[in-house]
Amino acid sequence: MKKNIWFLLGYISLLVGPVLAQTPPSPNSADIYLELQQLKVLGSVLYIAAHPDDENTRLLAYLAKERKLRTGYLSLTRGDGGQNLIGDEQGIELGMIRTQELLAARRTDGAEQFFTRAYDFGFSKSVEEALQFWDHQKILSDVVWVIRNFRPDVIITRFPKDSRAGHGHHAASAVLAEEAFLAAGDPTKFPEQLSLVQPWKSTRLLWNTFNFGGGTNTQSNDQFKLEVGAFNPLLGKGYGEIAAESRSQHKSQGFGVPRQRGSMIEYFATWQGTAPSNDLFDGVDLTWNRLPGATGIESRIDEILRSYQLENPAQSIPALAQLYKQVDLLPASYWRNQKKREIQTLLEHCSGLWAEATSAEPVAVQTDHMRINVWLNNRNGAPIDIKTVNLAGFDTVVNRTLQPNGNWQFSKRIYVSDSALLTQPYWLQKEMKEGYFEVADQTWIGKPENPASFQLVVEVSFAGLPLRVVRPVQYKYTDPVKGELYQPLVVVPPVLITPARNLLISFDQKPQSVNYEIRAMKDVRAPELVLYDPPGWKSTSASIARLDSLKKGTVEDFTVQLTPIDNRKKGKVSLTASAKLNQEYYTSLRKQIRYDHIPTIDYFRGNAVQLVRMDLKIVGKKVAFIEGAGDYIPVALQQMGYQVTILSDADLLTTSLDGYDAIITGVRAYNIKEALNTAYDKLMQYVSNGGNLIVQYNTSNQIGPVKAKMSPYPFTISRTRVTDQQAPVTFLLPDHPVLNTPNKITQDDFANWVQERSIYHATNWDAAYQTPLSMSDANEKPDAGSLLIGKHGKGNFVYTGLVFFRELPAGVPGAYRLLANLIGLEKNQPRGF
Repeated sequence: MKKNIWFLLGYISLLVGPVLAQTPPSPNSADIYLELQQLKVLGSVLYIAAHPDDENTRLLAYLAKERKLRTGYLSLTRGDGGQNLIGDEQGIELGMIRTQELLAARRTDGAEQFFTRAYDFGFSKSVEEALQFWDHQKILSDVVWVIRNFRPDVIITRFPKDSRAGHGHHAASAVLAEEAFLAAGDPTKFPEQLSLVQPWKSTRLLWNTFNFGGGTNTQSNDQFKLEVGAFNPLLGKGYGEIAAESRSQHKSQGFGVPRQRGSMIEYFATWQGTAPSNDLFDGVDLTWNRLPGATGIESRIDEILRSYQLENPAQSIPALAQLYKQVDLLPASYWRNQKKREIQTLLEHCSGLWAEATSAEPVAVQTDHMRINVWLNNRNGAPIDIKTVNLAGFDTVVNRTLQPNGNWQFSKRIYVSDSALLTQPYWLQKEMKEGYFEVADQTWIGKPENPASFQLVVEVSFAGLPLRVVRPVQYKYTDPVKGELYQPLVVVPPVLITPARNLLISFDQKPQSVNYEIRAMKDVRAPELVLYDPPGWKSTSASIARLDSLKKGTVEDFTVQLTPIDNRKKGKVSLTASAKLNQEYYTSLRKQIRYDHIPTIDYFRGNAVQLVRMDLKIVGKKVAFIEGAGDYIPVALQQMGYQVTILSDADLLTTSLDGYDAIITGVRAYNIKEALNTAYDKLMQYVSNGGNLIVQYNTSNQIGPVKAKMSPYPFTISRTRVTDQQAPVTFLLPDHPVLNTPNKITQDDFANWVQERSIYHATNWDAAYQTPLSMSDANEKPDAGSLLIGKHGKGNFVYTGLVFFRELPAGVPGAYRLLANLIGLEKNQPRGF
């Protein structure tokens, strides 16, 4: 039986919330006072949009921290189809990065985060396309599910339902919000949910209108207005300042923004329900009066607030414990349960209780042991009794009182069974469908991420009130520069198998080499490498390679020779391998994403190497690459047979560019590199002397203004893009060398493209440029701005919005062939083409 395949079928059900790879929160007295104030408010609001970074962080911060409402943001997607300003991750990896950036934003502005299963497939120009791709009813059911769970009194959309939204996903989020507003309260809609949740009818649905400048003003004086620019003296910040800190968490999108201060007005149009006249929550009882039997609770909270001591929050513990007991006696309801959770959080915060469970190792290895260190401290000195401790199956009665500011520590060595599932985002545990993630467990839909793989559960008594305090088991270490750090603890298999590359390009009959690494995560005996030859290929080395043993942490490398055995077969096939250990087959490839601003992300996938056979000819040998905002191009160039040199900023200024057949700039390079401006004359001289300068797309907007001159002749970068990856392509200059030399480009070369054709086309170009291609989405005018070629001296300047950065990692043969032709553009090209 094969184990640990990347599309795992389930996961351990745990009690803890999302894992935060940061120092556990330690709120101060002002934070606690705000939490106490929130106890008085029984109201909630849900904001709905399409992507991470679509939300209005200023409004969210105001609603959560000023109005003390339970505030949520539902992003339909995780932003998988966006662009990445900080690295080369795309697709699901970018979605995981943006999920963590969104969670960081929520920790800043105080709202909660939700998602549907929709996959962000890139820019969409119509609602119809978005809803069809996602499976309209499936994603609608997700929005309804979140509403029925979160039970918002008011729902707010960021975008309208028409073209003013500027993106098909944006408009679709508004369409789904309105449909879900109506469906959530209807028991005949998605009745399969009703064994877990009840129908819920929100009071009103509003559109938070906007004025983004540039003619996109949807605000008007007849709309409801709300002042959200207040200053909160307990926080020492206004909501415009908090909003900027929140929005600046979206670092992969380059969304750092300045803090704003002073009066700020938000506008709202009413779509469903009665329009507000005095307040967003007109007609909604936000007090304890909405709960039967809650008489006297609000006055008890007022008394706790009046007697609260900033210098001694623990003094409020007895009163909070009594409040908890009183709330617990109320009839079961949504708000009773929510307020019990809030009171327990306050008891933990007022006590100053520090409880953590950590490992000194970053991984927990299946079928191995690990040591967990538990540390508790009663920092505020109020009476805290520890009754029991449960840790990964270890359960013991303690019955001890924590001494004031005294540490109680113990370590426990636990066994990690082979049933402990690998650390895997829940939305990747099953194989993905075309437009959405497949999630088997209904209760996980909407959640931002998994809980921890292991947990510490401590039964604690606060002033005689028994409660369960739950903490994730995390990896803790000390970095000599960054200090004490916490990261998620990752469950891994006993052995990992990793190919050196996940894509191999073959364009001749020569054997190809694939290197594999087997890494022992524990001491293992007799591991084996087992290969499965793909159609049309034969491994020339033994199909099974054996080792005597591997010590924990050691690595063994294998080189496999592959020979094509049928030259007629073109296209893509998969080479897979397994690490065999004790009659079990392990196929998991561990991937890590590491950035300082988010927790380290680990996930697992299959180790398949995609083998792509194509007809490919190249001209020239030496190519220089100027890095932009993350790009696969250098790896692809090497596989194509070029010698690749990465040019640093210093290289641009100090080294000779002579001898390079082409220089290619990474995506958005001119948006992020000031050095390119200084190097402009040098680059133009390189072209004039006979070189080919190929500039991949850049943007020209408030997020990424072009910082440097890039071309010998003028043109403007537009927002035009072709989002249909199957959009027809017209050859305007069929005899142009770029379509003929060294590879004959045909319509077949534009087959099987992924996500889109091109982005950020050129416009208003000088007559010196040639435009060999034209393309457009359906019902739009053909546009020739995806590829500009201009002769300059003996060489050529190229600007292209064609998405090579997506097609090359996907192994699209036509993209490789067209790029080879751009690199091989002839010198002294006559202007007649």
